[in-house]
Amino acid sequence: MDRIVRVAVNGYGVIGKRVADAVRAQDDMTLVGVADISTDWRTRVLQAKGVAFFAGTPEAGDALQAAGQQSAGGLSDLLREADVIVDCTPKHVAAENVPIYRERGLKFILQGGEKHEVTGHSFVAEANFETAVGRDATRVVSCNTTATVRTLIALKRAGLLKRARGTLLRRATDPWESHLGGIMNTLVPEPEIPSHQGPDAQTVDPDLDVVTMAVKVPETVAHLHYWAVQMTRPTEKEAVLEAFRGSSRILLMKDDHGLVALNTVKELMADLGRSRNDLYEVALWADMLTVQGDELFYAYMVDNQAIVIPETIDAIRALSGRETSGPRSIEKTDTALGIGGGLFAAPSPRPAEGSIEANQRP
Repeated sequence: MDRIVRVAVNGYGVIGKRVADAVRAQDDMTLVGVADISTDWRTRVLQAKGVAFFAGTPEAGDALQAAGQQSAGGLSDLLREADVIVDCTPKHVAAENVPIYRERGLKFILQGGEKHEVTGHSFVAEANFETAVGRDATRVVSCNTTATVRTLIALKRAGLLKRARGTLLRRATDPWESHLGGIMNTLVPEPEIPSHQGPDAQTVDPDLDVVTMAVKVPETVAHLHYWAVQMTRPTEKEAVLEAFRGSSRILLMKDDHGLVALNTVKELMADLGRSRNDLYEVALWADMLTVQGDELFYAYMVDNQAIVIPETIDAIRALSGRETSGPRSIEKTDTALGIGGGLFAAPSPRPAEGSIEANQRP
């Protein structure tokens, strides 16, 4: 497909709004509209941006009308405009939408809350982009699984990975929902070992020998992972760092950067001018990384609101056939979103068409 890819987003929550903005930042795809069921500030902001808004259900259409808001039509109207639909609706809702997409012959992308079996393919760009090219559907795996696969694939490609065991400290809820729930003054272990992220990573690469354990913690900034990896051979620390440098989506942080905690990394993203202070990379503490013979230990931060956004953009290109090379798509996505280029040299993302910044360009 050589023409601009027409993309629709169903669901305008934490992930959906970021996907919508990321699509608008690309020069080889266009956002034809967004569907949702809410009538609150989120969809009002969307309409203020000049993005076509569609009612996700007939009931939502009635609620919009009662709230004095206009829509461009219903979900079926939106789907007629699209080549690819990115479903960012809540867990299980997306799976219920799949028959609608298949009936219309639409290519579709689901998020990590759905089961692998719904699409038969799970996606992380650096691991298996080429296997998604031309498919009808894929699932961009969860934030924690994306981070897990990125680092382990980097080690695997360097011939260093034998087996990996990870402990995941998971934030309790999204920041914007902190007033609704979460946990206080306690830790909540996931009831099973392995936690779901290890088996989920194996849906992307079945050869990964990985086990994960997870615990919810009373904070909402980001996730934190600790990994113990047995390598294929004794090696030097610099060889491991070089393997991680092979990924533009792994950010290596040094002690003298002063990035000592999750909140400081988020503040850096704000200072770099990232949209919504988003951290798209795995932020890994390089000086903390330790090698003892064939054993490797490291820790990193995962921004669950942002890390899957570049993966979703790459998945759109793969399904549409707009790009057949993973490295080329990754480079294009990274450039548009300001990923890479050195810790303090990350460029600001290209303004989305129709945004205030774009309208001010000469």
